[in-house]
Amino acid sequence: MSSTDPKTWHPSVTVDVAGLQPIGRRPSLPTYIRRLWQRRFFIYAEARSKLLSSTRQNILGNAWLILDPIISGAVYFVIFGLVLHTSRGIDDFIGYLVIGVFLFKYTTRCLTSGAGSIRSNRAMIKAFSFPRASIPITVIMREVLNLVPIVIAMLLIILIASPREEITWRWALLIPILAIQTVFNLGIALFAARLASMIPDVEQLLKYLSRFWLYASAVFFSYDRFEGHPLILAATDLNPAFNFLDMTRDSLLYATTPHLSSWLLTSGWALGMAIVGFVFFWQGEESYARD
Repeated sequence: MSSTDPKTWHPSVTVDVAGLQPIGRRPSLPTYIRRLWQRRFFIYAEARSKLLSSTRQNILGNAWLILDPIISGAVYFVIFGLVLHTSRGIDDFIGYLVIGVFLFKYTTRCLTSGAGSIRSNRAMIKAFSFPRASIPITVIMREVLNLVPIVIAMLLIILIASPREEITWRWALLIPILAIQTVFNLGIALFAARLASMIPDVEQLLKYLSRFWLYASAVFFSYDRFEGHPLILAATDLNPAFNFLDMTRDSLLYATTPHLSSWLLTSGWALGMAIVGFVFFWQGEESYARD
C-alpha cells in the first residue's frame, strides 16, 4: 500500500504551547486582579442568572428573599420581645429588631454561601482555567442583588410599624453603610471559601459560629444590657456586625449621625478583611483544582 494512502498517512502538526499554562496555576497578584476585572461583566451576568434560578422551584419564588427575614424577625419578636421582654429600654423595638435581623442575615448569608462556593463548583474548576476568586465574588454579587428588595421591604416595615419615624437626610447614609458592610462580607466570604476547601467541616462549624455571633451583635436586645460587664461592652464595641447595625439604627430610627469612630472602625474592618481574605484566597489558587 502506498505511503500516501489516506488510511496510513498521518501529517505532523506543530502546536505552539508557549502561551499555555496548567489549569489552576497561580499568576502574580497584579495579573490575577487584572483577569478578575476583565471578567466583571460575566460575574454580574452569572450572579443575576443564579439569583433568578435560586428560588424558581419554590411556589413563591423570589418572595422568599423577603419572607425569610420577616418570618425570622416575627419569631424573634415573639420570643424575645413578648416572652423574654428584651424590648424593655429600646425605643422602637420593631424597627430595631427588623434592622438587626435583615442586615445580620445579609452578612451570614455571604459567609455561609461563600464558604461552600468552591466545593460546589469543583467540576468547573477542574475543567477550566479562570481566576477562582470569581466564584465567591459571584456569590457576593448575587447577595447584593438579593439585598435590594430586602432593604426596600425593611424600610417599608419601619415606616408602617413605626409611623412616628420621619424620613431624614440621614436615611441616605444607609448607602455607604451597606457599601462598607459589603466589602467586609466579601473579605470573610473569600477567607471562608479557601478555609472550607481545605477543611470541609468548616461549613458546618460556621453555622454554630454564626449563631454565637448573632447573640453577640445585639440583634434583639439593647447594648446597655451589659453596662455592668465592661469586657463584654468592649468586645461588642469592636464587633463589626454590631457596628453595622448600630450605625443603621442611628441613621434610620433615631435621626442621629453615626459617630466618626464608628465609620473608622467599620471601614478598617472592611478594608482589612477584604485584603486579608483576598490574599489568603489567592495564595491557595493552585489547590482548588485538586481533590
